[in-house]
Amino acid sequence: MITISVKQVLDQKGHATFSVTPTTTVFDALALMAEHDIGAVLVMENDQLRGIFTERDYARKLVLKGVASRTAPVCDMMTSNVQTVAPSDQLGSIMSTMTKKRFRHLPVVDEGKVVGMITIGDVVKVVMEQQEATIQQLSSYIAGDLAT
Repeated sequence: MITISVKQVLDQKGHATFSVTPTTTVFDALALMAEHDIGAVLVMENDQLRGIFTERDYARKLVLKGVASRTAPVCDMMTSNVQTVAPSDQLGSIMSTMTKKRFRHLPVVDEGKVVGMITIGDVVKVVMEQQEATIQQLSSYIAGDLAT
């Protein structure tokens, strides 16, 4: 089981998030996402999380409905019932949530304030690092046994 906290991941990768307001156009939100090579932006109003807008929201809610991205506000296309995680949450439970609910991005909220974003890429990176460390430990153990 992965016993690394969300806070530990954020401390390593950084706490930066990118956000737009509910009235920002979908086009401008997509431009921000493209500029920073990210798959989601938070929708914030007066320092409060109002929603999340993802590439999936764009594809499923805008493109399929034939809405114009240059004029449609993000608030009409965002996911407003946003699931969040706390810095103290463990990556093992986050991974389970992301898998079961098919989330790729989870805002990290501490005492009502957004303090970062955890992505499926962050989780995969940690899992790979832990597997590599386990392989190294096992290889060292086996090599040590064979040498004696």
